[in-house]
Amino acid sequence: MKTLQRQAGLLGAVLLFIGYATGGLLAMAMTGKVDADPKVVLSAHLNGVLGCFWLCAVAATLPFTRFGEVGAKRLVLVTALPAYANWLITTIKAFYRVAGVGLDGRGANDAVFAALNAFVVIPSFVAVGAWVYGLMRPKDEKSA
Repeated sequence: MKTLQRQAGLLGAVLLFIGYATGGLLAMAMTGKVDADPKVVLSAHLNGVLGCFWLCAVAATLPFTRFGEVGAKRLVLVTALPAYANWLITTIKAFYRVAGVGLDGRGANDAVFAALNAFVVIPSFVAVGAWVYGLMRPKDEKSA
């Protein structure tokens, strides 16, 4: 389990590095050196930072879950996917200057909307639901 915790922590640390690097992109967007929406780049920057914290929290709590090695690996994977996708899709949508929060008939916006739902929203609910379930009192644990 310690190796898996280290891997989850590493995934978080790499995402933090990526999120911090996105701060450089933010500076370029704010100064007009790149044609991207600065507010959306800021969101991507924060998505990287918050995704790191989520992965590190999962890593720290893995020993307290009811999952064995296979279940714990799945939890890390299903957490890493939306954490990284949230950063990536938000970064990309900053260049297209679309919200991606609803269908509006514009191809880029609708593609971002579909990607966010398929790779961020739904997997996030699955990951958090699994995490909550895993942290609930194990079936064989007696009430105190």
